[in-house]
Amino acid sequence: MGKFLKINKNDLVAVAIEAYNAGDVASVDGVNITMREDIPAGHKFALRDIKKGENIIKYGYSIGVAKEDIPEGSWVHVHNIKTGLGDLLEYKYEPVSIPKFSGKPATFKGFRRANGKVGVRNEVWIIPTVGCVNNIATAMARAAQSMIHGSVDEVVAFPHPYGCSQMGDDQEHTRHILADLINHPNAGAVLVLGLGCENSNIEVLKPYIGDIDPGRVEFLVCQDVEDEMDAGLDLLEKLIDYAASFEREDIPAGELKVGLKCGGSDGFSGITANPLVGRFSDLLVAQGGTTILTEVPEMFGAETILMNRCKNEELFGETVELINDFKNYFKSHNQTIYENPSPGNKKGGISTLEDKSLGCTQKSGTSAVCGVLGYGNRVNESGLNLLSAPGNDLVAATALAASGAHIVLFTTGRGTPFASPVPTVKISSNSALYNRKNRWIDFNAGVAVEGRSLDDLGQELFDYVLEVASGKKVKAEVAGFHDMAIFKQGVTL
Repeated sequence: MGKFLKINKNDLVAVAIEAYNAGDVASVDGVNITMREDIPAGHKFALRDIKKGENIIKYGYSIGVAKEDIPEGSWVHVHNIKTGLGDLLEYKYEPVSIPKFSGKPATFKGFRRANGKVGVRNEVWIIPTVGCVNNIATAMARAAQSMIHGSVDEVVAFPHPYGCSQMGDDQEHTRHILADLINHPNAGAVLVLGLGCENSNIEVLKPYIGDIDPGRVEFLVCQDVEDEMDAGLDLLEKLIDYAASFEREDIPAGELKVGLKCGGSDGFSGITANPLVGRFSDLLVAQGGTTILTEVPEMFGAETILMNRCKNEELFGETVELINDFKNYFKSHNQTIYENPSPGNKKGGISTLEDKSLGCTQKSGTSAVCGVLGYGNRVNESGLNLLSAPGNDLVAATALAASGAHIVLFTTGRGTPFASPVPTVKISSNSALYNRKNRWIDFNAGVAVEGRSLDDLGQELFDYVLEVASGKKVKAEVAGFHDMAIFKQGVTL
């Protein structure tokens, strides 16, 4: 591949794979284009003269409007392009043909739980009902590591600042997320740790949890015991023994659920890492598996692509509601809907929200949309699902885990060390990041512009994810990182 990439035959810009200096020449479709200025790697240059007010086409779609005349060979970025998006829009269902994929049936080594669900880790989790007991939960997890035996991977605490002083939907969402994590099959056993006086206390939380296996889940109210550490460690010893009774066994890949997320995107994300994850998504869906795409604000500008892949008009309507609900969330807080991309995105070559979204949604591949989930809801439909959550990395990744994802695939052009409640595979969009931050990055998609085909890499990523599902630790797990964050949406009392 040359030093640039023209993604779609109708594009008015190309992406510089390597930096150009002013005066350098690129031959695009038989036309020699002289760079009028320096073009950083990952950034765009004009393939012809673009008039002020004209739509700028990338990926075959408009990524914004020219703020001024842009001569051929010019750098196209935030100084001369602006978003063309408006507020609430009218949508029409125009279904498209969905390609069919197939593959040899695959398996991974997972843990079959007593209720029939499958986990890819056998951890013991401590879930605080309220932030007041966070330090106790963390201390218990640290003290319990010496008790680990058999197939148990680790004892993990998930501190968070909520569970009290909340109202309405904000409090409801917190309860649903906590209950979802308590029920997550990656946890072989769970200690639910309460204070006693919080709004979301254990008795309030139990109906959200549903059927409770007394061998798998224990409860402790710190205010009700003299020494909460001794009481907690006694319970954790029992829970570790219970979790240790599970062993890995062959599980069909069709039972795997994988969340799809990006963060710190750059100009390469939409041409390497995100389409690579899209290949993975199609391969897993072909096995009967489930993928979950989230970060709704980063669908704005590309939402019609997803809407027209909905398998029926009812799901189309739910997707319209998903998009408009998030736009109204911004408007209700008097915030600009399209205050995106971030400074890091812009530095990496992304100019507008349309530019970002058209790259972001490529993680969904080409499969039909089979389900639409509200925040805190658990996935029930196999295939590609859309989940309501913001773009914030920790909040969105936690929402993916709570929805049932066993693993999260996280693409990035800038790099990040964060983790989530489930194994979080970091996929770099460029080789420079992979080489510089090898302790963070698990898989390098940057080689897609260095001669490797996305189809071959897609199969390689699929095989790697099955290894992770079978117990291979990702870099964040090796580092001992475990994060969770709940979407705060209301007032604090």
